[in-house]
Amino acid sequence: MWGCSYNAAMVPCAYLRVFQSLEAMPAGERERWERYVVAGDARAPGPPRYRDIPPGPRTPFPFLEPLEEDRADVRLEDGRFFVCPRRSHLQALASIVALRASPPEDATEPLVSDGDARRAARELAWLRRHDSSLVPSMVQSAWHVPLRWFMLFDDSERRLIEARPGEWGIRYWAPIEPAGARAARAAGVLRTVGMHPIARLVRELHEWLSSFDPRSAVELDYAGVAGLFAWDELDDDHSVASVGEAMEALAGPGGPDAAAELYRGVAARWAEPRSRHTLN
Repeated sequence: MWGCSYNAAMVPCAYLRVFQSLEAMPAGERERWERYVVAGDARAPGPPRYRDIPPGPRTPFPFLEPLEEDRADVRLEDGRFFVCPRRSHLQALASIVALRASPPEDATEPLVSDGDARRAARELAWLRRHDSSLVPSMVQSAWHVPLRWFMLFDDSERRLIEARPGEWGIRYWAPIEPAGARAARAAGVLRTVGMHPIARLVRELHEWLSSFDPRSAVELDYAGVAGLFAWDELDDDHSVASVGEAMEALAGPGGPDAAAELYRGVAARWAEPRSRHTLN
């Protein structure tokens, strides 16, 4: 289910992030991120730098060994701080596995060989065996928002934000438990009507969310992808509401026929950004 890892400075990406409440973290990790929040991120923006080391048993991909300590995205919600650690190395390994197993709705030619994908999967499994809490906190998607991500949210959780002067974006923010419940329900509906490949992907989203503390929250951030739309297009974009209506119709008496028109409307809105993904 993991999204691909791209250089966001070059490719517009959308992000799905899990933010963990500082108060829910183990003491050592909480203190580290408290210091990070207090100090602020003073380092210059830009892509991460990596170590120049030869490959070895524990470093099958030396170009994925970050030179700097991990950064984090920080949010202040209702007087509480939440952090989403980048975990660059872990995220990159998961992305390599995902690039070889492109999901049906995002089908493209594989960009990673079977051998590299197997090496990444082995390294990822080794890391998780030694620390079961090592789960990527962020997935990303180039050029578009995968439609299944919208199933985690409600339209009331939509935020139209001014990221920079004159630059607008959309974010959704939801507590992780209702987001997970929506994913579980959507997966059940999709499975009932025979849409098993998409149901599997949504179920994987649910399993991913279930691996975090229930005091966490999940955020969908259009980020760079928002720049592909004009202001009025963003203002009119209620993809979460449209996908929610389609799922309700899918669960109703009309089944797939009743949902098809609603779903086509959302797909059409994202057709042009998705075409850029294929072209690039």
